[in-house]
Amino acid sequence: MKTRYATGLGAGLLLLLNGCSTNPVSGKREVSLVSEGQEVALGKEADPQIVAQYGLYENAELQRFVQERGKQMAAVSHRPNLPYEFKVVDSPVLNAFAIPGGYVYLTRGIMAHFNNEAQFAGVLGHEIGHVTARHSAQQQTKATLAQVGLLGAMIASPRFGQYAEQAQQGLGLLFLKFGRDDEREADQLGVEYSTKIGYDAHQMAGFFQTLQREQAKSGGEALPDFLSTHPNPGDRFVTVNQLATEWMQKAGLSNPKVNRESYLRLIDGIVYGDDPKQGFVENSVFYHPELRFQFPVPQGWQVQNTPQQVQMAPQGGKALLLFTLVPGQTLEAAAQQLVQQYQLQVAESKNTTVNGLPALAVVADQVPQQQQGQAAPQQQQAQPSARTLLYLIRYTDKNYLMLGASSPQDFNTYYPLFSSAAQGFRQLSDPDKINRQPERVRVKTLQLRSTLQQALRTLQVPEKRHEEMAILNGMELNEQLNAGSQIKVVGY
Repeated sequence: MKTRYATGLGAGLLLLLNGCSTNPVSGKREVSLVSEGQEVALGKEADPQIVAQYGLYENAELQRFVQERGKQMAAVSHRPNLPYEFKVVDSPVLNAFAIPGGYVYLTRGIMAHFNNEAQFAGVLGHEIGHVTARHSAQQQTKATLAQVGLLGAMIASPRFGQYAEQAQQGLGLLFLKFGRDDEREADQLGVEYSTKIGYDAHQMAGFFQTLQREQAKSGGEALPDFLSTHPNPGDRFVTVNQLATEWMQKAGLSNPKVNRESYLRLIDGIVYGDDPKQGFVENSVFYHPELRFQFPVPQGWQVQNTPQQVQMAPQGGKALLLFTLVPGQTLEAAAQQLVQQYQLQVAESKNTTVNGLPALAVVADQVPQQQQGQAAPQQQQAQPSARTLLYLIRYTDKNYLMLGASSPQDFNTYYPLFSSAAQGFRQLSDPDKINRQPERVRVKTLQLRSTLQQALRTLQVPEKRHEEMAILNGMELNEQLNAGSQIKVVGY
């Protein structure tokens, strides 16, 4: 046992010795098991998947602007030689993120909430900072070293191997997102990089207040994605303002760029919120105008819609409904592929119809893989971890899947909701739903001096949306605005 443990420890030390490198930002030596070439390869492989998941926002001018500013900022960064790519993805959430190798993404939702180029530049620099400081590579290294430690423990104590899978899952969660130290460093780099290309980084601090207000609007129940693992927005506001002042002095920047009017012109007309053509929920029904179908959503369930699938779940997360397209020449072929993909054991299957459309209904159990592979005693049956109801429906030469899943104990409770959603699938023919247009940001010039709230009333913005518009503009409702000022409102 001691010999085997020493061997595992030796392998870990070998990884440490061979994996030292210098961090491009800090200049310090650090353990890194991911080379720059591997970072680039990871990004190149992941980029098509991200584009498929979200879709690119169809606005050539906006995409060109982001790419040009991104390249300009990357050139003054600590890693100017990476093959950077900058893209606006078609999502309404307030988010920006980066992956290894120089791939940076901003959602149209966050682009709509910036009120000048300097705010945009600060967040862009923050995401470039994650790349230049190799935060993703460090995460991967930590995860790998943890796996080495896990392997060593398994070698030292064979009993520990019984819990290996659970331990690995825990490690995956541990290193899933950037830590707060990484976020603070990215904030510092965002200030540095945006200042170096002439922008006022104080504006970046101001945008944190917009994010904080967006959080408060939701009752504190859900953070905007960009805030989900970040330091407290109030603390960041103070720190980033201090850093911005310091970097302006270092750079000798006396007249930093804000560029409010040019930015507002750029985003005038950007889609705001959900785009109906990608599907939308109204009165507990999901409609998809382009694919011409609809189905009911269980009352009170939360819905997450992406180009690839629709996910629905109740509060508490004890069940899941998933709706998506699946390949297959026939419904039976599609079902067989799903059974193999999800490692399901079919309990019953029947051919049926759903509002005149051919359909196949399957009840199946998912049994944990380790139980499937074990030679259990005859009297001990492998216990399913989940029970599913799969409805495969053939419509317009495509296979649609409605998959409901819960624990076996809760399945009978949720079965009627699963079945109702699937059996409610039907062709969409209502012209009002088919021709539904998205809301868009509209930039308006004020004719008279007034408060923001007075201006919103003059522009006939519904009272219930005034606070929402205040957040969108990064202003307070009682803020005084001069004649000629520009504000954002939302309309068709």
